[in-house]
Amino acid sequence: MSSIVLQAESLTKTYRSGESSLTVLDQVSFSAHQGDTLAIIGPSGSGKTTLLGLCAGLDVPTSGSISLMGFKLNAMSEDDRAYLRNQYVGFVFQNFQLLPTLTALENVMVPLELRGGRNVADRASELLGRVGLAGRLHHYPSQLSGGEQQRVAMARAFITDPKILFADEPTGNLDEDNSGHVTDLLFSLNKEQGTTLVLVTHNLELAQKTERILRMKGGKLVDDQKIAVV
Repeated sequence: MSSIVLQAESLTKTYRSGESSLTVLDQVSFSAHQGDTLAIIGPSGSGKTTLLGLCAGLDVPTSGSISLMGFKLNAMSEDDRAYLRNQYVGFVFQNFQLLPTLTALENVMVPLELRGGRNVADRASELLGRVGLAGRLHHYPSQLSGGEQQRVAMARAFITDPKILFADEPTGNLDEDNSGHVTDLLFSLNKEQGTTLVLVTHNLELAQKTERILRMKGGKLVDDQKIAVV
């Protein structure tokens, strides 16, 4: 059995405002092993993105615990969680989150530069070539299409060889053609690097490309289904 990369136990997240409170995540538990691919689906407001943020250490639960790479996130400071993310985690977001003043090449280089990596430009160029952007290295985000920007974001996510990749609606802002291309690249890169993939999506077709689907409703995990991947 491969090692557990992510372990969520009874995760609950409640927001309070004066006398009232809103529970957006209620006693959610699951685990993911090295190399697993899983999707989190459910209607808007079901707690998908909140769950992803807690698993990545971007927020802390009201109760319950989350372990990432064997580290208990609850017990860590914000700075320590940020360091852990930089060492082990990659992100792909719906809105790309590229730095507008940096070129495609420079955007991809950033995470590895923060780790003090070597041959950063060479590795970034290699990955941009891998995602079909060898001719766009020195273009700024504003000069790239949405599909191209998301491919830059994927190259940036994989440059540190992350142990786990969190993807939040990675095809949400793309047309059908670009969505299909980005999806193929995401799963291809993920398989090559043996990364654990945790994917939030409204797209059931995309979710069914993973090995497992977690279905959320009303802040609860209501189904955990293994998928026969062909």
